[in-house]
Amino acid sequence: MKDIEKWTLLSSEYLIRRPWMVARRDHVRLPSGAEHPEFYVLEYPDWVNIIALTKEGKMVLERQYRHARQLVGWELPAGVIEDGEDPLKAAQREMWEETGYTGGEWSHFMTLCPNASACTNVSHTFIARGVERNDTQHLEKTEDIAVYEIEESEVLRMLQEGEFHQALMAAPLWRYFYEKK
Repeated sequence: MKDIEKWTLLSSEYLIRRPWMVARRDHVRLPSGAEHPEFYVLEYPDWVNIIALTKEGKMVLERQYRHARQLVGWELPAGVIEDGEDPLKAAQREMWEETGYTGGEWSHFMTLCPNASACTNVSHTFIARGVERNDTQHLEKTEDIAVYEIEESEVLRMLQEGEFHQALMAAPLWRYFYEKK
């Protein structure tokens, strides 16, 4: 089996640095000696997703609009990890902010790379069992999120029929239902 070596970074230039968009152009040398003078990298903060189950066993889901694809879709509660924030604390904070649900027993479920070839971040998924709605939503002015409690069998049907568009939410849901078998 062939060993794969890391590339050598020869130079790096930031093209844009905005709160939600950091892009750089790297000049790299591959182990073969070939150079790639324009390898683009997107630096995003790490994310969290939550597979949340109420005490009654229903899943807490959201619907919201996603402008890049211009669609309204089903999603897990999710959000960005703030600088220096623990992923579990970020997940609990996002759950409360977006849905008003708190409590329950939390465990780390999985971590995925959104796109390891071009993006620097990871997405952590947590399972929260036994959450309850104890508060109202605390949305940012740019958020418009509807919250639903849905039976697991219905969520599985929705997943099977392609109603989840976010790959980093669909993948943990597929694993969750696979492991429930």
